[in-house]
Amino acid sequence: MADKQFITIDGVPVEMERGLNVLEHAKKAGIQIPAFCYTPELSIYGACRMCLVEIVDPRTGRSSLDSSCSLLPKAGMVIKTNTAKLRGYRKNILELLLANHCRDCTTCDNSTDCKLQAFAVRFGITGVRYPQHNPEPKLDESSLCITKDTSKCIQCGCCIRMCNEIQHVGAIDFAHRGSEMAVACVGEKDIASSVCVGCGQCAAVCPTGALTVKNETKRVWKLLDDKNAKVSVQIAPAVRVAVGNAFGIPPEQNTFGRLVAALRRIGFDEVYDTNVAADMTIIQEAAELLERLKTPQTWPLFTSCCPAWIQFVEKHHPEVMPHVSTTRSPMQLFSGTYTKEGQQFYRGAIMPCTAKKFESSRPEFQKDGKKLVEFALTSQEVIRMIKESGIDYANIEPEAVEGKWGNTTGAAVIFGVSGGVMEAALRYALSVLKLDTPENYIALAESGIRGLPRPDAKAGTLVDGVKTATIKLGDIELKVAVVSGLANADEIIQRVKDGEHFDFVEVMACPGGCIGGGGQPPASWEVKAERAHGLYLADKEYPLNSVEKNPVMKEWEDLVGNEHAQHEYWHIHYAGHGHK
Repeated sequence: MADKQFITIDGVPVEMERGLNVLEHAKKAGIQIPAFCYTPELSIYGACRMCLVEIVDPRTGRSSLDSSCSLLPKAGMVIKTNTAKLRGYRKNILELLLANHCRDCTTCDNSTDCKLQAFAVRFGITGVRYPQHNPEPKLDESSLCITKDTSKCIQCGCCIRMCNEIQHVGAIDFAHRGSEMAVACVGEKDIASSVCVGCGQCAAVCPTGALTVKNETKRVWKLLDDKNAKVSVQIAPAVRVAVGNAFGIPPEQNTFGRLVAALRRIGFDEVYDTNVAADMTIIQEAAELLERLKTPQTWPLFTSCCPAWIQFVEKHHPEVMPHVSTTRSPMQLFSGTYTKEGQQFYRGAIMPCTAKKFESSRPEFQKDGKKLVEFALTSQEVIRMIKESGIDYANIEPEAVEGKWGNTTGAAVIFGVSGGVMEAALRYALSVLKLDTPENYIALAESGIRGLPRPDAKAGTLVDGVKTATIKLGDIELKVAVVSGLANADEIIQRVKDGEHFDFVEVMACPGGCIGGGGQPPASWEVKAERAHGLYLADKEYPLNSVEKNPVMKEWEDLVGNEHAQHEYWHIHYAGHGHK
């Protein structure tokens, strides 16, 4: 007890914790200091000045101001976060921002999820003393994944730091100086012409509506209202532990059955579970891995489920593409096999991912000029449609998906979290090698491939964004890596080039995997961890834990036909169309 040190925040003693700034210490004390430019996984920027606090000298009573995001505590420090001076500063900052901001809040896609809007309410901003510059909307709608509106940007820099520090994509930066300064793609290109990979993480950290998920709901409503059209939809694993957040349901709670029911109420004719295709993905990727192990390889096999990762390879590391699994993503594998054909039958998907919008439009995934997946809605868009329909999501009776296609495994549901694809594939490999014992499954789960990375704002990195393990499959010893965030993909590629050996590498572009996808409702790391926990809980609830036990897989193989047909349906060779 004697070695504990404390600071005092608004009269509350708070025990000091190494590495935490004053803003995070205040959060421990139940005090939410407002901030625009601070988010735990990004480097400290300190530009918005909303998080200013007063540091009181206990000897003289004098105070000074400092940014709580960049201020590290010292034992005995006395801090005030809610004084007349601070409230005045914050209101002034908000008024200045609002004077140069589009204020069409009711028509903004980020309405009710906007920090500027929330802080204006919190600090009682009922009028703005400064002239309204009323900037004209400056839209960049060239991307299939995200929309940029410069008139709503407050230049907090969060998107730039995310794109450069966590993702290493480098698509955006500040351009110009002074009053002309703006966030722009490098070379002032439009988004579609830039090196953007569509991951949507920039939109996930944007505190206003300057960067938002590309909204396709109008087009989908039009399809649903067409009496001659039949519309099916599939639901990805990570969606089931995120949609409920918007309706007051704990993030770890699986609301899949409610979502199925809600989609039918909205008007979808058929609802499926992408998990069944994830099971087939496991079979195909594991088969590729076992085949590669027969001969020595310089490069590992990389997973192929994540479309932003595929674009990252195409645009930044084309030399890696021959070593990426040819297995189609579960979304494409499903729509290319299970659902009905015909010009008036449309296949859609509910995904946690903005990059799936681009994937659905790739020429490689079209047949006779028609997309295999007509649209890919994000969790955010589906939440919007459920609310628009007036559905009481929290109390709707759960329903099942179509027929036998809900017969899937726990291995498939963990696809939605970093490490899940790796674990699912290795469970199947254990079964192929007749090593599928409970002890081996437990050893695999405890091998180090599970677990989310941790944000380190001081360093501007994700800690444990690369997890490595040595897995024993009988006489076979596999060196594997699980990668979360594209900066960490850069790291693992460099390690391979430097001579480090890996057999199998899982890459998820979004930190934490699909549970933190760019199309999910924005969430803290604590909420992302609860979503991950929810998927592992769902895994335990499935009676089947590995794909070889799923009888539907044999029916699927028979449905498709011989090996040649199976390869055509379930594998893909990318032709370098990663451009939007």
